[in-house]
Amino acid sequence: MTAKLLSTISALALTATAATADYSLTILHTNDFHSRFEPISKYDSGCGAEDNAEGKCFGGSARLVTAIADARKRSNNSILVDGGDQFQGSLFYTYYKGKLAAEMMNKMGYDGMTVGNHEFDDGPEVLRGFMDAVDFPVLMSNADVSREEILADKLAKSTVIERGGEKIGLIGLTPQDTDELASPGDNITFTDPVSAVQGEVDRLTADGVNKIIVLSHSGYGVDQKVAAETTGVDVIVGGHSNTLLSNTNERAVGPYPTMVGSTAIVQAYAYGKFLGELNVTFNDAGEITAAAGEPLVMDGTVTEDEATKARIAEAAAPLDEIRNKVVASAAAAIEGDRAVCRIQECAMGNLVADAMLDRVKDQGISISIANSGGLRASIDAGDVTMGEVLTVLPFQNTLSTFQVTGQTIIDALENGVSQVEEVKGRFPQVAGLKYSWDIKVAAGEGRISDVMVATDDGFAPIDPAATYGVVSNNYVRGGGDGYKMFRDAKNAYDYGPDVADVLAEYMAKSGDYKPYLDGRITAK
Repeated sequence: MTAKLLSTISALALTATAATADYSLTILHTNDFHSRFEPISKYDSGCGAEDNAEGKCFGGSARLVTAIADARKRSNNSILVDGGDQFQGSLFYTYYKGKLAAEMMNKMGYDGMTVGNHEFDDGPEVLRGFMDAVDFPVLMSNADVSREEILADKLAKSTVIERGGEKIGLIGLTPQDTDELASPGDNITFTDPVSAVQGEVDRLTADGVNKIIVLSHSGYGVDQKVAAETTGVDVIVGGHSNTLLSNTNERAVGPYPTMVGSTAIVQAYAYGKFLGELNVTFNDAGEITAAAGEPLVMDGTVTEDEATKARIAEAAAPLDEIRNKVVASAAAAIEGDRAVCRIQECAMGNLVADAMLDRVKDQGISISIANSGGLRASIDAGDVTMGEVLTVLPFQNTLSTFQVTGQTIIDALENGVSQVEEVKGRFPQVAGLKYSWDIKVAAGEGRISDVMVATDDGFAPIDPAATYGVVSNNYVRGGGDGYKMFRDAKNAYDYGPDVADVLAEYMAKSGDYKPYLDGRITAK
């Protein structure tokens, strides 16, 4: 055998080896944590120490620390990423803003995160403080931040990390309507997710990166659209819609992963109740040859890391006096699950709308409208603490009163049901009002009908030309969740009491509060 032939055979062997060199990666992921550092109940509300000891609680940072460490041991290559909305949702955020989230995420060793809309709840300043405190990149591709000095030189669209000798591109994605959902200010312009992602994919690919993961806080529907309308995206780690994807859980919305073409989409519900674990195999060309996994439930069988548990207890100490105060009682569980309240009348929506209207009914106000996105948890039966109330209403929104025409109210209701298919938070819970809606009608083209207003003699059809007094929260009155028609309302006052305090006081005077439905919202 000649030296030339040996050389040829050797080269072919090397080429064959390279061509079949698979690369495996475990993608660990969370989304929509919403400051749930402590364990939560099955209602996504607070869960006491006694119940936790009995194994009845879920989540909490201490369980996540253990689960992440165990998952890393099962993998030769792993990354840990987050799909946004670490901020907001409990007293921990109210008190610490992003500081405790940064501390816990650094402890867990995150490799990247996208900006969720709630990361803008307190403006760019708090987001920047969080970014300065974390040891990993925070990303957002579909926005122009060049005019926002606080973020202009800090917030990147994408980044490249290395694991096991391979480059992995991470791209951030944020809701295009974040300007309606939070408080990013006037200097940031949000753009189309598809074109933004494709632009970053093209740039990363040109730099030789062929394994690309989008960290998306845009919802399951948008993620499927991005997967279908872009090329080069391997995995989308989702958030925003709090979607449970699973192959075993009966409550799952879709399979884990959901494949759209060659793109694997995953999401792991919310509140730290699950840790997503996706195992992906790539060939040498960066193409996925296998993708499998399942969200791991963070239930009582997951041992809590003692050091983390002690740190969270230390951080909770200043909050205990506030949240442990019993302010009311409930005769039965009050349903506040987003999957219910964002598509139909729900008991928590009735309670909050009733409480707001009761507070201002002597001020010429007859209608209450509450956005379901402001309702963040259920409350179980028994004693109700201020901590539970604040978990339901964590945003520190204030009561707003104003006057608009009947037609404006109809327009507002149309907006409220315009995105029901996407289970968006603009769905209107009401008091002093009844309405019907029809999903078979196109959004914005007359889904709303039979709008009736409470009078001393019962309910009467709304008069489009008449003026009505309305109560909502300052977020909705300011145009949040698409309610822009309220921005020009007359006699607006946005500085009433905190809606959480209004709710607590209403429940307190109601005795043993009995949740109810009365047909005020009807789907045709």
